[in-house]
Amino acid sequence: MKNFISKESKIFFILHMPPPVHGAAMMGKYIHDSRVINKTFDCRYFNLTLAKNLQDIGKGGIRKFKDFIRQLWNIRKEVKAFQPDLCYVTPNAKGGAFYKDFVVVMMLKAMGQKVVIHYHNKGVTTRQHKFLDNFLYRNFFKNLKVILLAEPLYQDISKYVKRENVSICPNGIPTKETSPLKMSHPDFNILFLSNMMKEKGVWDLVEACRLLKKEGKKFHCDFVGKWSDITETDFYSRIQEYGLEQYITAHGAKYGDEKNAFFQKTDLFVFPTYYNNECFPLVLLEAMEQGIACISTNEGGISAIIQEGKTGYIVKKQEPQILAGKIEYLIDHPDICQQMGQTGKDRFDHEFTLDKFENQISKILKKIIFQDKYHLI
Repeated sequence: MKNFISKESKIFFILHMPPPVHGAAMMGKYIHDSRVINKTFDCRYFNLTLAKNLQDIGKGGIRKFKDFIRQLWNIRKEVKAFQPDLCYVTPNAKGGAFYKDFVVVMMLKAMGQKVVIHYHNKGVTTRQHKFLDNFLYRNFFKNLKVILLAEPLYQDISKYVKRENVSICPNGIPTKETSPLKMSHPDFNILFLSNMMKEKGVWDLVEACRLLKKEGKKFHCDFVGKWSDITETDFYSRIQEYGLEQYITAHGAKYGDEKNAFFQKTDLFVFPTYYNNECFPLVLLEAMEQGIACISTNEGGISAIIQEGKTGYIVKKQEPQILAGKIEYLIDHPDICQQMGQTGKDRFDHEFTLDKFENQISKILKKIIFQDKYHLI
């Protein structure tokens, strides 16, 4: 058995890259740009994305079908020319997108390729009771190695994959050279930063703000993100209905320094998501890096990011009253909120940096390529 790795080890990365911008696409970009991974392996990359924007994700159509046939042809041609030691694929877990990725993976298997899949979404358990999906999953997962983002996500595939064939590799994000200093501000500042979608918990946080106002709490909540199935008109109509014009401001999508400015003035990050594909939100890592306490839900692998009562709180999904209670407690105890943020910053530095991710994913891929018998971590 070889106990070393050489540049001649070839990996064909078939993954999602932006646009559109979402967690899986950003991690695909980080892998594509990684010096560690590209120095360790001889890499080639193929962008599996068919969606043009976030609203297009999961939808079908003639254009997508034609693009998919073109993708299959190009993937097959690339595999024959490159002859990789391993094909790395980031598939979808359910629905029409899974059927598409099923064809990709089964084609790779038919070509005699060793395949590892890296899940950035979930949903197998929601479809495994269906006869067709169950049949496809059994064939799809056969002889596959799987990488998951967090241990709680294993239950989603436990029917089909033995735990010994699963690796856990948390996402990581680039670190900034210096941590920003918190700005001084009179009110307790709350931040929501994500796409303005119902399933991201926008209306739950608005309702929590209404309850906090009713209790006489002083705060301001900034909503930062691209308008999606919640429009700017609908949002401000609800704000006016609740009389929250002085408490809530929506700013649209912000990037780079403009986005960072919101983190600088934030006391508490709130992300009450119940989005069906939520697994390991990078925005929580961004908040932790900035030393901000976080409140989120027990969706996907979030419980592996937030340590209950130490770096923030996990609340029940779609329970605005419970959410408001946790926010109110931290408004009344700013010292505890600040300590949670510092604990989260320490945890981020230890577990969730991009360097940590790159080294961990490289280690996993080495094992898959070179070891005949192994136990993935």
